[in-house]
Amino acid sequence: MKLQYLKYFIGLIKHKYWVFVYSLKLKVPLYLAFLHDISKFYPVEFFAYANNFYNKDGTKRKIRDESGAYDTNAQSDKFKLAWIHHQRNKHHWQAWCNIGDNGFITTIDIPEKYIREMIADWCGAGMCVSGEATPVFWYNKNYSKMKLSEATRFKLENILFYLFD
Repeated sequence: MKLQYLKYFIGLIKHKYWVFVYSLKLKVPLYLAFLHDISKFYPVEFFAYANNFYNKDGTKRKIRDESGAYDTNAQSDKFKLAWIHHQRNKHHWQAWCNIGDNGFITTIDIPEKYIREMIADWCGAGMCVSGEATPVFWYNKNYSKMKLSEATRFKLENILFYLFD
C-alpha cells in the first residue's frame, strides 16, 4: 500500500471523528453524522483525493490557502471528477445549485439539517488542517464565493454566529 493512501485514510478518519463531535454540538441528525463523507471511501474519490492531498512518500501537498480553502479548478482532471462526485453530498452548498442550459446558476434553499452538517464539516476540516475549529473565520474568507439562496444564507449565518461567535 502506498504511504499516501494510508495517510489519507488516517486523515479521513480523523476528519469524520471531528465532524461527528461537532455534529453533536450542532444537533445534526445522527444518521447524517455517521454517514458524513461516506463517498470519500468510494474508489472514484478515495484515490483521487489521496493523490491530490498527499505525495507518494505520505507528506502533505501544499494546495490550501490561508483560510484552508483550495481551488478545485486548479487541480487535476481526476480530482475534478472526484470533486464533482463528492459535491453531490447534501452538506455541500454546490449540491443545491442548478446550472441551466444557458449557464445561469440558480440556488435552492438548503434544509437546516444539511446547513448544520455543512458547518460541522467546516469545523472538522479546520481541526484537521490547523487544529482549530474556525467556521466563522472560514465563512468570512469564503462567503462571497458561495452561491446560496437568501433564506439559506440567513439560516447559516444565524446558526454560525450564534454558536461560534
